[in-house]
Amino acid sequence: MSGSGDDAPMTAADTAAPPRALMPGDLMSRRQRLRLVLVLGSLIALGPLTIDMYLPALPAIVDDFATSSSTVQLTLTGTLVGLALGQLVIGPLSDALGRRRPLIAGIALHIVASLGCALAPNIAALGALRIVQGLGAAAAAVIGMAVVRDLFSGSAFAQLLSRLLLVMSAAPILAPTLGSELLRWTQWRGIFAALVVFGVLLMLIATFGLSETLPPGRRQRGGALPTARLYRSLLRDRAFVGLVLVAALAMAAIFAYVAGSSFVMQEQYGLSEQQFGFAFGAGAIGLIIATQGNVRLLRRYSPQRILTVALLIGSAAALVLLGVAATGFGGLPALLASLWLALTAIALVMPNAPALALSRHGEAAGTASALLGAVQFGVGAVTAPLVGMLGNGAVAMALLIAGGLVMALVVLLLVVRPARLASTEPDPAVVVVH
Repeated sequence: MSGSGDDAPMTAADTAAPPRALMPGDLMSRRQRLRLVLVLGSLIALGPLTIDMYLPALPAIVDDFATSSSTVQLTLTGTLVGLALGQLVIGPLSDALGRRRPLIAGIALHIVASLGCALAPNIAALGALRIVQGLGAAAAAVIGMAVVRDLFSGSAFAQLLSRLLLVMSAAPILAPTLGSELLRWTQWRGIFAALVVFGVLLMLIATFGLSETLPPGRRQRGGALPTARLYRSLLRDRAFVGLVLVAALAMAAIFAYVAGSSFVMQEQYGLSEQQFGFAFGAGAIGLIIATQGNVRLLRRYSPQRILTVALLIGSAAALVLLGVAATGFGGLPALLASLWLALTAIALVMPNAPALALSRHGEAAGTASALLGAVQFGVGAVTAPLVGMLGNGAVAMALLIAGGLVMALVVLLLVVRPARLASTEPDPAVVVVH
C-alpha cells in the first residue's frame, strides 16, 4: 500500500516510542489503518452477531420447540464449542497456508450452517447446526487477530486492537436490538436468514478487501507434529498461559451476561423483547467508551498497568452487582448501573490481555491467537449453561460475572505477575524494515 498527501506513511518520528524494529503496519498511513480496522472489524463481528443476534428470540424458541430454557441455552453453548474447536484447527492452518484461504472457507461454511439453522426442524438439529456455525465464525475470529499481529506488535498492537474493538462493539450493541426488531416482522428463523445475507457480504469483503498478510517465507511447516510442538511451546510460557486465562475468565463474565440477560430482563424484570434489545445495547456504551479511552491510556501507561487497574475495578463492581442481585436493592436501575461498570472494566481487559499474550509469540500469531480464542470460547461454552443450571436469575448471572472477574484478578497477580512482564516479554521481530 502506498499513497501521498494525507496517505503519507507514518514514521518512527510520529511517535515518542524508543527506536525499535519496524513492523509492516508501522509504514501504513492513517487512512490505510482505518480501512484495515473497518475490514477486520466487519469480519470479527461475525462471531458476536452469531452469538448475540438471536438472544431476544430464546424464549420464543423455547415455546416453538416446547422445550426448556436450559436446553435452548445449549444452542448457545454449541456455538461457543464450535468457535473454540474451530480456532484450534484454523489457527495452525492459517500459519501454514496463509490467512485468506482458511478465512474464505470458514465464511462459506458459516453461510451454509446459517441457512440450515433457518430451516431446522427441531432443537437437536438447531443445536448441531449452531456448532457448525461456530466452526465457520472461528475463521473470522482467529484470522482477524492474526492479521493484526502480522502487521503490528506491542503497544501499537494494543492501540489498533482498541480501534478494532470500536467496530466490534457495534456488533453486540446492534445484534440483540436488530434481532428484536426483526422479530417484529418475522419469526426467529428470520434472524438466521439475515445471518445468511451478512455472510454473503462478508465473503465479498474477504475476497476483495483483504490482502494476504503472511508471506510464504514466514509460514510454518504443516503437519500434526510441528503443530503439536507449537502448542507445547506456547503452553510452556507461564506468562502467556496466565494472560490467556485472564482473557478467558473475562470472557466468561461476558458470556454469563449474554446467556442470562434475556431471561433476567424479560422474565424477572418484565421487559419486552424490544426493551431488552435497547437495554442490552445501552450496556455496551461503556464498552465503546472504555475501548477508545484505552488508546489514550496506552500513551501514558503500560498495557499491564491498565490491565491490573481494570481488573481491580471490575472485580469490585461485580461484587456490588452480586449484592444488588441478591438483595434486590435499587431494583433494575441499580442492577444495570453496577453491570455497566463491570462491563466497562472488562472492555479495558479485553484488548490488553490478548495484546500482551500475542506480543510474546509473533512467530506463530495464528496458532497463538487460536489457542487464546479456543480457551476464551471454551470457558464461555462452560459458563453459558451454568446460568441456566443455577436458575436463570439475576443472582446466577451476577455470581458467574463476579466469579470470572475475581478469578481473573487472582491469576493476573499470582501467575502472570504483571510487574515482571516488561522484562520478560519475548517479542521477536518477524519483519525488520530499515
